[in-house]
Amino acid sequence: AGFRPAVNAGVSVSRVGSAAQTKAMKKVAGKIKLELAQFAELEAFSQFASDLDKATQNQLARGQRLREILKQPQNSPRSLPEQVAVIYSGINGYLDDIPLEKVTKFISGLLDYLNNSKPKFGEIINTERVLTDDAQTVLKEGITEYKQTFLVSA
Repeated sequence: AGFRPAVNAGVSVSRVGSAAQTKAMKKVAGKIKLELAQFAELEAFSQFASDLDKATQNQLARGQRLREILKQPQNSPRSLPEQVAVIYSGINGYLDDIPLEKVTKFISGLLDYLNNSKPKFGEIINTERVLTDDAQTVLKEGITEYKQTFLVSA
């Protein structure tokens, strides 16, 4: 109700959209579009189901987190490296054990951490426009390091 996601897989003009995307964004965005479409179907179905198995509950929880990461304040666009980092953390399960109400705070802190402690990630993405193995390694390290401190303080 009132939620308008930045990526709506059901009505997305994929051919035009993907032509305008960098390779780094294509790599992470393809999976989020699929997961959000499956989540929307599952969410509608789950309203009528009384008991859901663990896998379904996990898929719904991830979908809620993916929807949450797409929200951002008006007039505060994210850079390409920030977008890639946020979507990557969502689709690869790094947010699965973060409470839903703390996802926005986690993402904000993660982006600060990456910008300050892992500037190499942003440099690679901005220069190469591709999520290289090096960039992915730096990103995984950054997410893991920040997540440890976040979970202790949360």
